[in-house]
Amino acid sequence: MQQRTLGRTGISVSTICLGTMTWGEQNTEAEGHAQIDLALESGVNFMDTAELYSTPGRAETQGSTETIIGNWFAANGRREDWVLASKIAGPGNEWIRGGRAMDAKEIVTALDASLQRLQTDYIDIYQLHWPNREHYNFSKSWAFNPYGQDRQAIRDNIAEVLEALDAQVKAGKIRAVGLSNETSWGVSEYLKIAEARGLPRMATIQNEYNLLRRHFDHDLAEVCAFEDVDLLAYSPLAAGLLSGKYNGGEIPAGSRGALGAMWRLNPQSETATRAYMTLAETHGLDVCQMAIAWCLTRPFVGSVIIGATSIEQLKTDIAAHAVTLTPEVLTGIEELHRLYPRTVA
Repeated sequence: MQQRTLGRTGISVSTICLGTMTWGEQNTEAEGHAQIDLALESGVNFMDTAELYSTPGRAETQGSTETIIGNWFAANGRREDWVLASKIAGPGNEWIRGGRAMDAKEIVTALDASLQRLQTDYIDIYQLHWPNREHYNFSKSWAFNPYGQDRQAIRDNIAEVLEALDAQVKAGKIRAVGLSNETSWGVSEYLKIAEARGLPRMATIQNEYNLLRRHFDHDLAEVCAFEDVDLLAYSPLAAGLLSGKYNGGEIPAGSRGALGAMWRLNPQSETATRAYMTLAETHGLDVCQMAIAWCLTRPFVGSVIIGATSIEQLKTDIAAHAVTLTPEVLTGIEELHRLYPRTVA
């Protein structure tokens, strides 16, 4: 499998990243371990998790995914075979450190807890799961309003967070740092403050990116191009929407929709999904593989994070790395994007 170096870190990762957020809710520990085994055998060396997981997030399962991964490390002793990414949660969930915002103290608390659950001494890429300030991710763009916030307080917090991350890098607990669910301004501020103060540089940004949601193509793509920041694209199938399994109002048992977490569904999404399915079928492609392979054609993508609840689904998704999309398919995708530029709520 092809590998790419993330940002300016020198860390090389497979273009497919194993997503883990279903482990502990939709998947058992045994199923999670089977997925790790299969991914490793398939050439995947990159795995992503978070202190929040599993999802949908709730107090009863918080941290369960990291625990499952840690138990695999303890049983197999192959930590060095993996580039491991995890995340500290932003504010808002009372059952994660009281819902407090990220600051120097919370970074130490969250990181040490993650390391304990993961049964490892270090995390390769430690990410800030979402900002402390207002942002438009998680389908908040319709009501996004950045006005009225204390700009200097935000910048002071960014500096404090970077200094805390720097201390953890120097302690050997983190190799590199990244952002998640961030904006162009946020990435730029982190980079500017890091450069001015000699603090760790954000190497990656983990945002949603798929055929139905392409915010990243504009300002964030420009930031990545000029600043050597790589996108870790999550939800390349729009949380399963692009598979077509929700067409016709279906909510399959055991799916994210059945758990009440399919906020991406809206009156336009099925029309667009059916169009992409038709395009894939016309060219003899599996629509899920087409969607993942398309993400891998984008120059700002460092790795695509896939998630599966079954081994067969995981095999299909991993195999997308070897799918080459013809110019006709790529043209068809762009034509459909112009018809359906914004199809998830």
